[in-house]
Amino acid sequence: METINNIELRDENVYPDEKVLEEILGPSFEAYQNLLKLFDENNLEYTWRYYKDGKAWLCKVQKKRRTIVWMSAWKGYMQAIIYIPGKYVEDIYSLDISEGIKAKIKQTKNVGKSMPCIFEVRDNDVFEDFNKVMQFKIKAK
Repeated sequence: METINNIELRDENVYPDEKVLEEILGPSFEAYQNLLKLFDENNLEYTWRYYKDGKAWLCKVQKKRRTIVWMSAWKGYMQAIIYIPGKYVEDIYSLDISEGIKAKIKQTKNVGKSMPCIFEVRDNDVFEDFNKVMQFKIKAK
């Protein structure tokens, strides 16, 4: 798959505060704020940190000490990835999520032994499917 957009937040010295994120995300900043509310409602903690291996700021979202979501900022949207362990991948397809999301998941290559479920958060339309996959990940052991 060809990349037409590049990950933002590459400067280690520029913390991704609200002002920085609003500038990068533009109109999708409101959806990002709603995503944070969804995390709060589910007692998830989110932390931005600069990762030297990827040379970018990423947001790790955790339930207790277990990582549930990874987020990265792209020009015009936030990308949220939920990594599903291989043994649960088939169960994802039985969730009540859109066929488009299921097709996208099937086309995505595994990362190690996990299947990345990638969501582009541009507006609130993605939240229903995202939340179902996130709840599945929270419950899967």
